[in-house]
Amino acid sequence: MSDHAADTLVQPDQAGTKLPPSLRRLFRVAPLAAAAAPLAYGVTAFFMAIQVQLFDAETKVENLALINTLSAVAAMLAQPIFGVLSDRTRTRWGARHPWMLVGAAIGTVALVSAGFATNVAMLTVCVMLVQFGYNAWQGPFSALLPDRVPERFRGRYSTGVGLGVLLGAVLGPILASPFAESIPVGYASLAGVAILLILLFIALVPGADNRSESRKPFSITAFLSAFWVNPIRYPDFFWGFTGRFLLFGGYTMISAYSLYIAQDYVGLSLAEATSIVPLLGLAGLPGLIIATAVAGPLSDRLGRRKPLVLISGLIIAAGAVIPFLMPSVLGLALQTIVVTIGFGAFAAVDQALMASVLPDPEDFGKDLGVLNLAATLPTTVAPVAAGAVVLAVGYAPLFLLVGGIAVLGALAVLPIRSVR
Repeated sequence: MSDHAADTLVQPDQAGTKLPPSLRRLFRVAPLAAAAAPLAYGVTAFFMAIQVQLFDAETKVENLALINTLSAVAAMLAQPIFGVLSDRTRTRWGARHPWMLVGAAIGTVALVSAGFATNVAMLTVCVMLVQFGYNAWQGPFSALLPDRVPERFRGRYSTGVGLGVLLGAVLGPILASPFAESIPVGYASLAGVAILLILLFIALVPGADNRSESRKPFSITAFLSAFWVNPIRYPDFFWGFTGRFLLFGGYTMISAYSLYIAQDYVGLSLAEATSIVPLLGLAGLPGLIIATAVAGPLSDRLGRRKPLVLISGLIIAAGAVIPFLMPSVLGLALQTIVVTIGFGAFAAVDQALMASVLPDPEDFGKDLGVLNLAATLPTTVAPVAAGAVVLAVGYAPLFLLVGGIAVLGALAVLPIRSVR
């Protein structure tokens, strides 16, 4: 029986709101697993910015943009491809788990290797493989939501997973900062944390044997379709993708250059920036946790997702422009606090909303792979765009641009019709 088929057994209890015993372990462990990839990305972004500056401080913005451009390609390839493969995989361990392990192994090896990079070219290859590996892990992992979680529990599940994602992203630089003078040790240590979280999930939430399930044949058409969902035929999917891409993109445009903003916009030294920037993320944690914990269950209780996404996006937009008015450490701190409150609420509701706009129940993995590009591509594409803005007009206009992007991302949810 497949993962999806096995968990449809819990769905007749549609009238109840108490979590069925068969889902409790998934709900407890999934947030930890969800933190693994964002933790790896956060660690990589923190160390990579330092490494690039140490390699050549004069071209640090251009080189960081180049690395992110190429790693964007790797991220774009991984999730849809592994989504197609996992949709069609039949093993005694289920459809998703084997590919989760493959992706995690690639990402872990690449993360450790990045610590030994001696030039921009070597670092670029390592970061591309980090993005490819952990995106390959995330694709099948994300498919577990529509596979296993009934609609009435998706807000609750998304709250836990969303909190894990955001905590991983915030804690990555914080945990990396003590290793700023010993980067290889930092990469290896935190790669160990990430793979431990993944292995814990795979051990405690095993996949069900699905060898008896029928499957669609693999074909070149299926492979190419992994990168496409028709926006005319599925407009809700298109608007969900667009809103997610813009909100994640705006958030990432600033966070990717946080070390350089602290130095070149606020006036800190590299040593001061590597100490202070992670602490700013720590300052945002209380609001992040509260917003995430409240928004997901509230969306379940109200039966409405769109208003919360809209409000969250507008909060992100308001927070993003604060450093334009206050070019100081205090301005960066206030920005971090406000933006993380908005992003926490958004992330808690976003996954539940996105699971409701998937076009084909037989291709959850593929469709989520495409949809997840809207969350993962910004981590690589947005820094490229931000780098171009900084090189052209400086840092100050970047904050206004991000505010505008966040407003557009919030408004993109309004045309979705299949979700209230």
